[in-house]
Amino acid sequence: MRGLTGRWAWVARVMLAAFCMAAPAQAQAQDLVVTNATHSLRATPISDAIVRIRITPIAATAEDASWVVAADVRARRVAAEVGERELRTARLHITVDGATLGLNVDDQAGQRIFASDADPLRREGQGFTLRQRLDIGEHIFALGDKTGLLDRRGSSFVNWNTDSWNYSSSSDPSYKSVPFFISSGGAGGAYGVLLDNSWRSWFDFGHREADVLSFGASDGPIDYYIIAGPTIAEVVRRYTDLSGRAPLPPRWVLGYQQSRWSYESEAEVRALAARLRSERIPTDVIWLDIDYQDRNRPFTINRQSFPQFRGMISDLRRDGFSLVAIADPHIAHAPDQGYGAYDSGVAGGHFLSRADGTPYIAPVWPGPSVFPDYTRTATREWWGDLLTPLVDDGIAGIWNDMNEPAIFETSTKTMPIDTVHRIVGDDFAARTASHAEIHNVYGMQNTRATYDGLRRLRPDERAFVMTRASFAGGQRYAATWTGDNSSTWDHLRLSVSQTLNLGLSGFTWAGADVGGFTGGPSAELMTRWFQYAAFAPIFRDHSAKDAPRAEPWVHGAEHLAIRRRYVEERYRLMPYIYALAEASARTGDPLMRPVFYDYPALVDSPCSAPMTFTLGSALLIGGNPKPEDDVAYPVCLPAGGWYDYWSGARVAGRASQDGRFALLDVTPRLDTLPVYVRAGTILPRAPLVQSTLERPEGALEVHIYPGPDCHGTLYDDDGHSMGFARGDFARQNVTCTIDAAGRVQSLSFAAREGRHHPWWTNMAIIIHDGISYQARLGGRVLGVNQVDGATQIDLPDQGGAATIRLTPAP
Repeated sequence: MRGLTGRWAWVARVMLAAFCMAAPAQAQAQDLVVTNATHSLRATPISDAIVRIRITPIAATAEDASWVVAADVRARRVAAEVGERELRTARLHITVDGATLGLNVDDQAGQRIFASDADPLRREGQGFTLRQRLDIGEHIFALGDKTGLLDRRGSSFVNWNTDSWNYSSSSDPSYKSVPFFISSGGAGGAYGVLLDNSWRSWFDFGHREADVLSFGASDGPIDYYIIAGPTIAEVVRRYTDLSGRAPLPPRWVLGYQQSRWSYESEAEVRALAARLRSERIPTDVIWLDIDYQDRNRPFTINRQSFPQFRGMISDLRRDGFSLVAIADPHIAHAPDQGYGAYDSGVAGGHFLSRADGTPYIAPVWPGPSVFPDYTRTATREWWGDLLTPLVDDGIAGIWNDMNEPAIFETSTKTMPIDTVHRIVGDDFAARTASHAEIHNVYGMQNTRATYDGLRRLRPDERAFVMTRASFAGGQRYAATWTGDNSSTWDHLRLSVSQTLNLGLSGFTWAGADVGGFTGGPSAELMTRWFQYAAFAPIFRDHSAKDAPRAEPWVHGAEHLAIRRRYVEERYRLMPYIYALAEASARTGDPLMRPVFYDYPALVDSPCSAPMTFTLGSALLIGGNPKPEDDVAYPVCLPAGGWYDYWSGARVAGRASQDGRFALLDVTPRLDTLPVYVRAGTILPRAPLVQSTLERPEGALEVHIYPGPDCHGTLYDDDGHSMGFARGDFARQNVTCTIDAAGRVQSLSFAAREGRHHPWWTNMAIIIHDGISYQARLGGRVLGVNQVDGATQIDLPDQGGAATIRLTPAP
């Protein structure tokens, strides 16, 4: 050291070394790498709460590519302290056993989130299994729309996309593979794991060994992400930040949708639309299944049955209907027949081949068919261009079915695993890949081609795609449904648990065939299904060709009146639902949620009962665990206060000993599904319309349910274009204050965000507490009326910041 010599220089060096040893390591954006005798583990901090783990054999090179996580997301880094076998971010502390590569993850409070098993990594040929400890209190959710209970604990599953026609509550595998799960209830709260591997994979949540959580795949990379909470909501938001969020759909997607396999002629479609309007059943969408096509060939029209296809679509559009048409991923093998999709596909080399290089041809709906290779960028673009005539005719959305891919006349229900794909594009190396690797992402890439094609053909319009098969991250391209379900009470229950788990898996836009696809529902089952579906993200009545008719009127006037009432209620709630949709596109929060999503302390309470769920955080649907029974049952309401949605009256039940929830006894009635509103909710509702394409006439209703944390959001845009992404939207937060006696003191409107002028010009403020108020806005006294025991205040739209002062009337 300059200026010091001899003994003093030695002392200074010793003191400096001691200081450096005592000082904490400087946090840098770097990975942790630990190597044992056979494998190397790399831990990469993507964010403070997300760590990517990759394990590769020594001297092997792993391809850094993904169908799920975009390259720019994988490239993210956050500063971390890295030691010899540990990595620490602001939220996580990861330690690795140098001998076994066992992984332990603790949160910032030192609570264990992810605990290694004594035998953490098993290899069998090219396959692998990872093993972690499973706490006694852990519950497992997500994994897409696997059947069974909402909680996956005690079950095991296989991910291999399969045409699961007429499946049961114990069927597996199913149409989708979403290798992502959420654990909640352990010592460290909630965490999630995404296995980024497209091969056949499996998950065991304490099935074979009660205290072991294991997952693995038959081949491919050991590449997974650990996502910290501590709440389920935080895990879902971070997972959708990682895998992508479902985009905001056109508003008509939120309306009631009528479908059947099939409406087989233009005359039948026009008659259906006329009946829906004459019966005053609000409806936005009619679906066209394969029989609108010529000989079931995608991208053709049966001109005998649909002679004025474009004119029909135009006429129905004027009456408020959007049409969605099917386009399956099998192209008829039709050489020399003038079938444009086949001819252009052959010319462009867009179809899959067998291992010997010959075209892969197999039977589906058109008969012998060939199949696009969606792993090629050029093929996806070709497929998107095939949509041009349908888009030009006015079709509003596309339905991709049979895309597991489903194949007839084979025991596997799909194509051979040695079928050859040619990956070209994305961040993968240009190479061939077997169907064993691509099978689970085939449907996802099919929908990607469709979504991108619609966006390219109509760049300022939001695209809508519906898919049966998908993979993690597929929510970026398509909505989904639970496939070919049955007309049974068990499938009504499944429709709730499956849709909830899809929402937790990133698929905000999901639903089930109302009434069941096969079998034909009883009158009561159909009515009950309508009631639940009115609060689901997608509300589509769909039935099979050989099943009894299932339109809303089939069981007579009494049942039609109840079904109509619930469809109408959905349309009245459209301002609330649409605001949830817009928020979901930004945050990843599902619309339809388990009660414990917003009330995480209730994950192990009666509030987790089947058939109970929330729409957003404000509405709780208190369904009957046995909806086929007429026996009284308790509804679990989280602490904090609730109102009956139908009457507006405050409700109370039997409080639990710990005060976390209350139980309210309900006697089932055919005409009523119990729905409750959280105290502290500001809930917007609209005048009734017959289609979301209509502009509502009248005031926006703003319902106030007094309680703590009193708030709500008003949102509107044009409902169809991408203008909202450029600032053409209207978003306004509304809050209210409550005095010690629970009375409303003020209602405040924040300044409105965005440039859009909403449909409403007047508001009706309705306060549900039975108190008569006087109201002032600035120095002006507002007119107040009592309507059905509630105070109603009528005033012009408040676009700017404004506060209404309220005092009890003398």
